[in-house]
Amino acid sequence: MIEFHNVTKRYEGGYEALTNVSLQLADGDMAFITGHSGAGKSTLLKIVALIEKPTRGQALLNRINLNTVSRHRIPYIRRNIGVIFQDHQLLFDRPVFDNVALPLQIQGYRPQEVAKRTRAALDKVGLLHKEKSMPITLSGGEQQRVGIARAVVHKPMLLLADEPTGNLDPVLSREIMQIFVEFNQVGVTVLVASHDLGLIDELDKPRLTLNRGQLILNDLVDDAAETDDGW
Repeated sequence: MIEFHNVTKRYEGGYEALTNVSLQLADGDMAFITGHSGAGKSTLLKIVALIEKPTRGQALLNRINLNTVSRHRIPYIRRNIGVIFQDHQLLFDRPVFDNVALPLQIQGYRPQEVAKRTRAALDKVGLLHKEKSMPITLSGGEQQRVGIARAVVHKPMLLLADEPTGNLDPVLSREIMQIFVEFNQVGVTVLVASHDLGLIDELDKPRLTLNRGQLILNDLVDDAAETDDGW
């Protein structure tokens, strides 16, 4: 699903956000990216989401070389990716239903299919009863759920989340993380950047830890080794 081979990302001015990062996340897996603020977590996700490109090294998504993807092809690849941000990035002048339906409308789905999928996504995150509400009337946890519904309404094969519980209390954080686990259980590949180490420990999922742009812990390698030994 996701492969990084000695990926380095250097921004203008010389700041190096990632340095020789190599990893492999298989189809259907779920993992967490951890590390201090500025460690490179967001940059890693942005490369996978085709928001940024590596300076050196090779990044692959389903064997597609993300380094060389043409600009006009990016929207088609992103149709297989759902992205969730910490700040929700909702449209506050539109009701919840319209926020979630937007990706489907952009892709040209018929209105009947848009309505069906949008309500299914809202139901999945427990907000079907809020479809006519304006985002400003929702709590922070509810706004994050709307963001999740929007990210999965087109049934992506990959779900990326950047600090999705950063502004939430522990109870809401646990509920949001459980939603990600449930999507993973039905076959969606999930990669979450988070600083909530206690909650990550509870979920017992592989961890990728960055420190100043370098990958200093890769549980995915350990998991692969254990699988090989088992055979």
